[in-house]
Amino acid sequence: MTRRQMLALSVTALCHAAPSSEPDVQLRIAPVTLDLGPKKSVKTVAYNGQVPGPMLRFPEGKMITVDVSNETAVDELVHWHGFHIPSDVDGAHEEGTPHIAAHDHRRYVFPARPAGTRWYHSHSMAGRNFQRGTYTGQFGLFVVDSPEDAAAYDLEVPIMLHEWEPFLADDDIDYKLFSINGKMLGAGEPIRVHSSQRVLFRIVNASATMSHRLALPRHSFHVIALDGNAVPTSRDVPVLDLGPGERVDAVVEMNTPGVWVLGELNGRQRDTGLGIVVEYADQHGPPQWFPPPNFTWDYTLFGADLKPPVPDGRFPMVFKEPSEHHWTINGKSYPHTDPLMVRADRRYRMIFDNQSALAHPIHLHRHTFEVTHFIDKATSGVRKDVIVVPPWRQVEVDVIASNPGSSLFHCHHQFHMDMGLMTLMQYST
Repeated sequence: MTRRQMLALSVTALCHAAPSSEPDVQLRIAPVTLDLGPKKSVKTVAYNGQVPGPMLRFPEGKMITVDVSNETAVDELVHWHGFHIPSDVDGAHEEGTPHIAAHDHRRYVFPARPAGTRWYHSHSMAGRNFQRGTYTGQFGLFVVDSPEDAAAYDLEVPIMLHEWEPFLADDDIDYKLFSINGKMLGAGEPIRVHSSQRVLFRIVNASATMSHRLALPRHSFHVIALDGNAVPTSRDVPVLDLGPGERVDAVVEMNTPGVWVLGELNGRQRDTGLGIVVEYADQHGPPQWFPPPNFTWDYTLFGADLKPPVPDGRFPMVFKEPSEHHWTINGKSYPHTDPLMVRADRRYRMIFDNQSALAHPIHLHRHTFEVTHFIDKATSGVRKDVIVVPPWRQVEVDVIASNPGSSLFHCHHQFHMDMGLMTLMQYST
């Protein structure tokens, strides 16, 4: 499907001029049996009976109405990840968004902004119940189109990564099965391409807890956006590295005919599902995989050399695990963590000090980070809403307090969040 065809279908289906009483989108949360591949199925919860949920697409600034019905026996929430919208519709109970009660429904009304690759997912607490929250199939792609989009590609392909059958390992969560777009490697339709095409991959790591590294043998990814935000310096890289909740927009020049595997570098994960076939026209045979060259992912590769403005305030934050599966920010676990108090329209520097052996994908709702220091490198201009803080390392980001109301700050690793690594950013009057 070409980009124009995809846009036409999306706009026709979602952006018709409906009466004010009619929703633009209807989502149904309900149990489903998902066929991942031959003799591999899982029972989960999904939107509209499919995994991923329906792809949503609107022009930037359009006020949209979404009706969500909850056909499960537990309360649910839908979080609109990466959007700058009011707290009461953002989809986090801690901010004041009401739950969607079991066997009930809720209407969300909010503007589609900012432009870029966004997504939506459950924001329910899971704790040690690995059949809830982001462990389930409740996730979907949401693209907000900008009128400034130059459309410098021929084909658009969504890629959503996820894992299944989670279990608690020694120090983290592991999984038995993996998928891209709800199918294990070899079970779904291949991505069919032609030589000389420019393919835009919109890649979302919809994992509850796991980072992934992806490669497409003998091809390079030209990274143009991170978390839906255009980067100051677009670059070709052989590998993409995404923590839970992160997105990468990358254009690939289809210049090496064959049948290839776009997949995870980790062989066990790839062999148990985390891959998808890329098939050139008139090419046949088993899909090929070759390890990519050694490469270290670094946000500063995509940044600018400009020095960011001096912040109006600073928030040093130390992340620790003082006891097994118990996480703290500055020595306290949620709900006892100290809120981050800000004033509207001021710039704040958040200093993340990860004093633990596990990475933390840190997410702030309703706002955007600007990366100012990653490990030992200064940078500017890279704007994200999730940033991975590596083990035993420090990262600094700036946030402009531009969206009043309570905003949830948490680790996007579901188990870390549920076990205390969370607080709120709140506005002072």
